[in-house]
Amino acid sequence: MTRKPVKSSGILKISLLLAILVSLPRNIHLYNMVSAGKMDFSGIWVADFFLRLGFLFLFSWMNLQLTANVAYTKINWKPGIRLIASIIINIGILFGIIELWKFFHSFIDETALTREDMGYMFFRYSILLLVLFFIAKILRLQTDQNESIVENERLKQQNLQNELSALKNQIDPHFLFNSLNSLISLVRDNEKATLFVKKLSYMYRYILQSSDSDLVSLKEELKFLESYTYLIQTRYRDRFQIDIHIEDKYLNEKIPPLALQILVENAVKHNEISETNPLKVEVYTKDGSLVVQNQIQPRTTLSENSGYGLQNLEKRYALLKKNKISIHKKNNIFMVELPLKQNT
Repeated sequence: MTRKPVKSSGILKISLLLAILVSLPRNIHLYNMVSAGKMDFSGIWVADFFLRLGFLFLFSWMNLQLTANVAYTKINWKPGIRLIASIIINIGILFGIIELWKFFHSFIDETALTREDMGYMFFRYSILLLVLFFIAKILRLQTDQNESIVENERLKQQNLQNELSALKNQIDPHFLFNSLNSLISLVRDNEKATLFVKKLSYMYRYILQSSDSDLVSLKEELKFLESYTYLIQTRYRDRFQIDIHIEDKYLNEKIPPLALQILVENAVKHNEISETNPLKVEVYTKDGSLVVQNQIQPRTTLSENSGYGLQNLEKRYALLKKNKISIHKKNNIFMVELPLKQNT
């Protein structure tokens, strides 16, 4: 999941405030010297004031942007490596700013900076760097917390909408199952019709039961998929094939309910299925991931809601498994990989 950046306006305000606060002691000292008549209020003093303020502002802004934003929104490294890289780059910025300051200062004041001046400047910028590091971490934490609150509220709203939708479309399960049983008695002499109704009944029961679960075992999903693909094969006959090869060691791994049904349905919905172009879907495990793939043979017309099922699965996988699904289109093959292990 992409992390939201810290607002630029907040970084700009904090950078300006820090630049003013850090430069304040020197400016008070210079003001006192001017007031005591020991120093003239000249253009050099004004230029020096704005130069120092500008460099402190630039230094603060660069470090906050790097530590609070760039390191989290642009770089997908491990936390430890990201932290070390951020520290090294920040130290590099520190030395770069100091050298740039010496260069510009020579145009304002021809007097060479003493070792004491340089030591004080390094000390001041190093303390500022340390303060900026902690401020950046606080800004990052606040932004992540706010984003989490917004996401939780969005999920609550979505759950309420789902519950409302379920209430609107609710059919008494007992009535439906009794109706299906009655239908089975009517078509008892037709073996294929009887099996079809039994598969449909199992599918509906599974959907009802899994609606209360965030994750189900791969073994349960495969059993449901068998019923679902039976209904598809009843419609398309030998124009649709599915090959399933799952290693036993992965059968107890958890995935979001109806994940396989969504992927197979996606293949059926987006690809031509005909006598000349039969569709074959492959489901197998590879390197700790569940893979569903099919040859790309696009339909000439697609339904209006095309793509929503896959987007929904991506969001559910990110929230429930803390992981990302991989979608590939290569060599005329459409492939979706679901990591079976959950990120911590």
